[in-house]
Amino acid sequence: MTTTAREQYIVDANGTKTAVILSIEQYEQMLEDIHDLAIIAERRVEQPISFAEMKKRLNLSGSL
Repeated sequence: MTTTAREQYIVDANGTKTAVILSIEQYEQMLEDIHDLAIIAERRVEQPISFAEMKKRLNLSGSL
């Protein structure tokens, strides 16, 4: 079941937002997005390879 509940904020006596309440679904999606971004950041210094080279490597490894 997917909910579309919006986030809720906790505010201090002055009305300043101090915390946020998210649904579990929103929280898990956010963690997944952060993980994906971390992987992208780690790999951005890698040199790209051509599609042909990737196919060659996958064939050699037995993945294709």
